[in-house]
Amino acid sequence: MAEGTGGTGALGCGGGGEPEVSDSLKTFGEVVKAFRKRAGLAQEEFAPRVRYSMPTVASIEQGRRFPPPDFVERAEEVLDAFGVLRGAARHLSRQPGLASWFRQWAQFEADAVSLYSYECRVVPGLLQTEEYARAVSYSVPPLPAEEEMNERIAARMARHELLSTSRKPPTAFSFIVEQAVLERCTGGDEVTRELYDHLLGLIERHWNVEFQLMPLRQPVHAGLDGPMRLAETPDNRWFGYSEGQENGRLITAPKEISRLHQRYAKMRSQALTPEDSLGLLKRMRGAL
Repeated sequence: MAEGTGGTGALGCGGGGEPEVSDSLKTFGEVVKAFRKRAGLAQEEFAPRVRYSMPTVASIEQGRRFPPPDFVERAEEVLDAFGVLRGAARHLSRQPGLASWFRQWAQFEADAVSLYSYECRVVPGLLQTEEYARAVSYSVPPLPAEEEMNERIAARMARHELLSTSRKPPTAFSFIVEQAVLERCTGGDEVTRELYDHLLGLIERHWNVEFQLMPLRQPVHAGLDGPMRLAETPDNRWFGYSEGQENGRLITAPKEISRLHQRYAKMRSQALTPEDSLGLLKRMRGAL
């Protein structure tokens, strides 16, 4: 399973998913450091201006952490970097904690103006809490070392910045999630309560997020072939993504994209409305 949906495969859990060292990240870090020193700022002064902790800034400058999109934008402004940081960030080749097959899709996801996601296995990564993400990762063998687990979780949590309504333009999100996924109680009751509260808050605060539950009983279901994602780029091109055990596939062929759109449109009509989904989620939370 891939990082975007919340599984462990694309989080780099071994084999083809193991993150590799990246010279591009180190180069980006050196560029940030050079502009910071040019501005006469110590890390202790720079960190609060970009609203990140000093350890996070240090990790980015050392090439050990992928810079989140909002870090790049804030650093660009604070350091008056002439667009250099923004341009360099587009060419970073690797994101720690993400498997190789997921990274290309992660870039489409980061730039998308519209992003659709149907999930029948786990809560999509963009909607997960840290404890839910940890529970999912510890559920699927082989079990990761603590350092690797922390890197996976950090990569997933960093992607939550994509949900921000302050992005220009903000991405329009549509999520369709099977009710059974939430009722599985992955990680136990306490983790699930926190997840429900997180989802309720996110849905109510983010006008750019549409969330629908696919009910347990649905005799006709257009998503029986499995999870899918669709992304619209700023130049209005569409791409798709599907995944399985230890692999993922970027979909670019127009006919395949058309089929995925047809299926997703059908599922939107088969799932509960956003209002009814919110009501059901509140009842599920109250029942815990």
